[in-house]
Amino acid sequence: MIETERLILRPWVEADKPAFVALVNTPAMMEHFGGVAEAPAVAALIDAQMANQARDGHCMWAVETRGGALAGICGLRIGGHAGTPVPDELEIGWRIGERWWGQGIAREAAEASIAWGWAHTARRRIAAWTNRGNARSWGLMERLGMRHRPELGFTHPSFAVDDPIGAMIVYTIDRPA
Repeated sequence: MIETERLILRPWVEADKPAFVALVNTPAMMEHFGGVAEAPAVAALIDAQMANQARDGHCMWAVETRGGALAGICGLRIGGHAGTPVPDELEIGWRIGERWWGQGIAREAAEASIAWGWAHTARRRIAAWTNRGNARSWGLMERLGMRHRPELGFTHPSFAVDDPIGAMIVYTIDRPA
């Protein structure tokens, strides 16, 4: 669906679930998501993305290398949470497997996703959020040209108010003029 020099971003299929669970459900990958989870809970993320694709025409897509290996997830969803400052934001997100860390895969996929968002939606901005401790993620947000928006920060509803993993910082990028 979206092709870059090294990647293909495409809708998910049921057969992707086992590879996705194996790829992302590791201590390092889940450090900022509350830790390793039961496989069905991780696979449910793919169910949600397939539903988003069917409803909205986009989701956080499967990121596949040109060689056919699943490298992770990246894309756009209408991903806000009720009761937060971001209930209807177009959210960009990513999780790239450890094997591909430090190779620019997340940035390449995120840049392609943002370009797709500008070309295929009328949204005036794209947002991203992560917890304060996830410096790799918010560092990429900054490299993508996103700006920290402290007034949009929130506590993720899946975590206790005093859990630092749930303390979300928000970055946005505005549609080019």
